[in-house]
Amino acid sequence: MPVMTVPRLLEKKLRRERIVALTAYDAGFGALLDQAGVDLVLVGDSVANVLQGLETTLPVSLEEMAYHTRLVARSVRQALVVADLPFGSYQTSPEEAVRSAVVLIKAGAAAVKLEGGVRMQATIERLVEADIPVLGHVGLTPQSIHALGGYKVQRDAKRLMRDARAVQSAGAFGVVLEAVPARLAAEVTAALKIPTIGIGAGKRCDGQILVLHDLLGLTARAPKFAKRYASLGETVSAAVKAYASDVRAGRFPGSEHSF
Repeated sequence: MPVMTVPRLLEKKLRRERIVALTAYDAGFGALLDQAGVDLVLVGDSVANVLQGLETTLPVSLEEMAYHTRLVARSVRQALVVADLPFGSYQTSPEEAVRSAVVLIKAGAAAVKLEGGVRMQATIERLVEADIPVLGHVGLTPQSIHALGGYKVQRDAKRLMRDARAVQSAGAFGVVLEAVPARLAAEVTAALKIPTIGIGAGKRCDGQILVLHDLLGLTARAPKFAKRYASLGETVSAAVKAYASDVRAGRFPGSEHSF
């Protein structure tokens, strides 16, 4: 497969080819996703929930995001690597956003993602002026969880359309639509020239993204919109129990595992 770039991702919308995106946080899973032909690998601030055991994405630092971006970028050769700008790294000013984005680009990302529509238009414009590709994110924005009052489906059609159009007008190459009614997401997708990537936004978006660990069955609780394609949590638990049993019974290591 040819290397995925921002222009090629835009061409996918024109050709009506669905975009496949997943999250990754380390080199091992990054390589597996790349080998499987994923178009876009997001180093998400969801690392807070998946790997750090936190309830929200808010505590993740820019330094932590840069660390995980370096790990993923080392192993991904074909997919477009996008890194989340974490909470507190871009809200103060557009210039702060550029400084933070530069850290992630230097860590190996080809683009950054940030949350917010109209209120982030000037910030996206400044990043694009600095030749930093931007993926927008509207609808349910997890970094605004306290202002939103929880993880709720976003049904304000006028606000969503304004936010999506603002992201496009600012120069973003695409926009994530999260927790949006399917019909509303379809209307936004039809109205935009840039690709929409849905997560809990129905099947008529230009692409789909999920948190990898939800897909693999490695999280205790998966959201309604996440389909489990494997039950690796159960597989890991069974394997560890078998190992523990062998060690306690003196069956491991055997002669074939010894020098």
